[in-house]
Amino acid sequence: MKISCIQMDMRLGDVEYNFAHAEELVRAAVEKEHLDVVVLPETWNTGFFPKELAPCADRDGERVKAVFSALARELNVNIVCGSVANKRVEGFFNTAYVFDRNGEVVAEYDKTHLFTPSGEHEAFQCGWHTCRFTLDGKSCGLIICYDIRFPELIRTMTLEGVDLLFAVAQWPEKRTMHLETLARARAIENQMFLVLCNSVGTAGETRCGGHSAVIDPWGEYLAKAGDREEIITGEADFSVIEGIRSSINVFRDRRPELYALDRPV
Repeated sequence: MKISCIQMDMRLGDVEYNFAHAEELVRAAVEKEHLDVVVLPETWNTGFFPKELAPCADRDGERVKAVFSALARELNVNIVCGSVANKRVEGFFNTAYVFDRNGEVVAEYDKTHLFTPSGEHEAFQCGWHTCRFTLDGKSCGLIICYDIRFPELIRTMTLEGVDLLFAVAQWPEKRTMHLETLARARAIENQMFLVLCNSVGTAGETRCGGHSAVIDPWGEYLAKAGDREEIITGEADFSVIEGIRSSINVFRDRRPELYALDRPV
């Protein structure tokens, strides 16, 4: 499976520019080479995140679904459409959408762990469900940014059969080392492929650090970006997973009876 990450530089609050630029970059990625999946970063429609969400948030994903459903169908490519600032009846959500080659929405995910140090929990509502889906017959999962700091979330999805995890982010440059370490650790400990798509540029006073990557189950980089806008491509060979999990069988050797907080002492 050939996967491209679009490490996009977006403009804070400039929805028209961001939609046009995201579509332009998706087209550029597909024109460059034959791809199976294209990935966008977190809240690419608004940046992370304007003080006033109401004027720029999507309305129940209507615009992103119209534009990227048609684009996926036209280009015959799966699109992991990052996440967007999204307005529903209940409030604002940080929502990710995934489109298959036919333009069908195969996954919709509201970010479950909101980044309290930035006040994200005051601007957005949290989600209550994990995200699993299938692309081209492969079992996939999706998380958004801060979610990657919660290994229980990713382990749960792995135990449910996920072999490929997409992590979309707007992660700050000053904590790039954390992001790189966490992404490789999640890939290694779960013996899965992990595709990290971060953004670059400045959102308010925060500079996003890039360093998007396609990582194999050994934690090795199949593709790695720097700190500028660019498109990177890596290829995941799923045939290696069985051998890796057989050679170091962490799933067989788990002791879940010891992990429950209410276990007998």
